Amino acid sequence: MSIVYITRRETFNAAHKLWREDWSEEKNWEVFGKCSNKNWHGHNFSIHVTVKGVPSADTGFVINLKELSVLLKELVIEPLDHKNLNLDVPFLKGMLASTENMAIEIWKLIEEPIAQSGGELVKIKLIETENNYVEYFGGKEPF
Repeated sequence: MSIVYITRRETFNAAHKLWREDWSEEKNWEVFGKCSNKNWHGHNFSIHVTVKGVPSADTGFVINLKELSVLLKELVIEPLDHKNLNLDVPFLKGMLASTENMAIEIWKLIEEPIAQSGGELVKIKLIETENNYVEYFGGKEPF
């Protein structure tokens, strides 16, 4: 039995700010810097979703990438693309819209649908900038 890992990349654009209402403007600036800009700021995000499994004897696929793309567009991209993450996204309501929190919440949305499609979600890599990204392994150690 050969386990294969396959990754699908999607992109979206979104605005947010990192801000805690219970902190002063000075404290927010001290901790979050420019990311606490009261007029928001935006990113061109990339998300890489890695799934593992045994390739099907019928198709050779771990998961049908066309189906994975549709699933990601429906559950992740449409709710996030060209949105204000702090105001417009129900699954981020009440939390800091950090890249870390986004990765965790996205995992919760897609883990079960991916399992129903025959794969096992292994990793989400959410790229915020060319210098900053998060990798989330569902709360498990990656190695």
